[in-house]
Amino acid sequence: MPMTDPIADMLTRIRNANMVHQDHALVPASKLKLEIAKVLKSQGYIQKYDLIDDKRHGQLRIHLRYTPERERVITGLRRVSRPGMRVYVAAKRIPRVMGGLGIAVLSTSKGVLADREARRRRLGGEVLCYVW
Repeated sequence: MPMTDPIADMLTRIRNANMVHQDHALVPASKLKLEIAKVLKSQGYIQKYDLIDDKRHGQLRIHLRYTPERERVITGLRRVSRPGMRVYVAAKRIPRVMGGLGIAVLSTSKGVLADREARRRRLGGEVLCYVW
C-alpha cells in the first residue's frame, strides 16, 4: 500500500526508536530523507546515517545519539508541512523552534537546510519539520 506521507513516517520511526533507547532506526530510503538525515547529523541530533542497499529502494539506518548518561539528544520531533496542508515561509519569517534551542528543517531552492543556514542565506521555503 502506498504511503501518503513518507517524511512523517521517517520522523515517527526515529521518535519510536528514540523513546525505547534503540541505537538506530531503519527507514526506507529516498533522496529527501537522506538530505534530512544530513541536516540532523550536521546539527548534532544524530551520530551518523548509513545507506543500505537491499536491491530494491534501499534502507537508511539512522544511528541515534544519546548523552553519556544515556539521555536522549532528540527530545521532540514534529511534522509541520503535510501533503494536505503545505507550509511555506519567507526568509524573514522562518520560525525559531523552542526559542532557538531546536531547529526547523526547510526545503529551499538550494536544498534541504536547517533554519539558521536558511536565514543566513536569506532563503525561504517549505518548513518540513521541527526538531528539539
